[in-house]
Amino acid sequence: MSSLQMPMSTSREFRRRSGPPSRTQDLGAPAWITATFPALLAMSLGLLIATNAEAKTLKIATLMPEGSGFVSEMRQAGNNIQDRTQGRVKLKFYPGGVMGNDKTVMRKMRVGQLHGAALPSGPLASIYPDIEVYSLPLLFRDYDEVEYVRKRFDEQLKAGLAKAGFTTLSISDGGFAYLLSETTIRRVEDLAKTKIWIPEDDIMSQTALEIAGVSPIPLPTADVYTALQTGLIDTVAAPPMGAIAFQWHTKVRTMTNVPLMYLIGIFTIDSKTFEKLSPDDQDIVREEIADASRRLDAETRLGDANAMEALKNQGIEMVMASSPAEVERWHDISVRATERLRGLNRYSENLLDQIVEYVEAYRAQRAPASPDADGQTGPAPASVEPK
Repeated sequence: MSSLQMPMSTSREFRRRSGPPSRTQDLGAPAWITATFPALLAMSLGLLIATNAEAKTLKIATLMPEGSGFVSEMRQAGNNIQDRTQGRVKLKFYPGGVMGNDKTVMRKMRVGQLHGAALPSGPLASIYPDIEVYSLPLLFRDYDEVEYVRKRFDEQLKAGLAKAGFTTLSISDGGFAYLLSETTIRRVEDLAKTKIWIPEDDIMSQTALEIAGVSPIPLPTADVYTALQTGLIDTVAAPPMGAIAFQWHTKVRTMTNVPLMYLIGIFTIDSKTFEKLSPDDQDIVREEIADASRRLDAETRLGDANAMEALKNQGIEMVMASSPAEVERWHDISVRATERLRGLNRYSENLLDQIVEYVEAYRAQRAPASPDADGQTGPAPASVEPK
C-alpha cells in the first residue's frame, strides 16, 4: 500500500466522525477552504464595515456667500478629495453664515456640531491671539511685503493654532481693507464724523480707531448690510471684492484709497477630527485645499484690482489722502496702535518685533538708491535678514 493511501478502516472511521460530506466537499474543494471559508467571510464583512465606519464627512462653515469664488473653489476641492479618497472623505460646506456668526461657528466646532471653518483671523484670536499679527493697522503697504513676511511666519502661526487644537489647512489672502463710506474721508479728523463698523472682538481695529479719536460700532459681519441700510453705521473697512460680495458697496458713496490693513482667511479643522483620517487621506486633503487656496490668492489679487474698477464704474468716488503728510499721519497711528497693543500683553512681543523688523528690512532693500558724496547713485541695498 502506498504511503499516500489511507487504510479502508481508517477512511470509514474518518467519514463516520466527520459526518456526511458537505456540498462544497462534494464539488471537490480542498478541506482547508471548507474550514476557513466562514472566517474569511467574516473578515471581509468586518473590513467592509470598518471602511464604511471610517468614511468621514467634514462639515465646514463660512460666512462667504454661495456663488462666491471662495465657495466655488472649495466645493471643487471637496469633489477632488472625495474622488481621490474613493469616498472615504467628503467635505460639506455651509456658506453664507447659515451656521451662525463667527462666535457661533467657533462654539459649534468646540462641541462637534461642525468640524471646521473658513474664518477671518479675529474669531480665532480668542484661542490664539497671535493669528492676528498680519492685520496690524497699516503694517503692509503692498503684496510684495506680504509675501516676504508670510514666507517666514506662516508655519509659526499654523503651529500656534495646532497647540490650540486646530489643524490649519491654509492661510489665504483676504485682501487689503479700505474705508468705504457715505461721507468723504481725506484726513484723520474726517473719521470723527463717521459711524464706523468693526467686527466683534476686533481689538486691533478698535485700538487704532480710538487713537484716531473714533468710537467704532462692533457688529457681527452678517448684520453689516442691515446696519448700513438703517443708518446705524455709514462706514466700513473692507476689501473691494468683499464689499461687492456682501453688497455693502450699494450703501456707500466713497472709498479712501489708503490700504488700512491686510486681511487673511484661515481654513482650519478640529485636530481630533482630522487625525481620525488616515495619513494618506490627510495628505490628500492638505494638497487639495492648498491648491485651491493658491488659486484663490491669485484671484483675490487680480480680483481686487478689477473690483476697484467695478466700484468706480458704479459711481463710487475714489478719494485720496489730502497730502503725503496726511498719509504719514495714518502711519503714525499704526505705530502708536502697535505700541499700545504691546502694553495689552495680548500678542507675543518677540513675534511683533520680528515681523516689524522684517517689513522694515524689506523696505530698506527695496528703497531707491541715494546719491553718494560724489553725486553718483549707488547700488540698492543688499538683501539682509533682520537679526
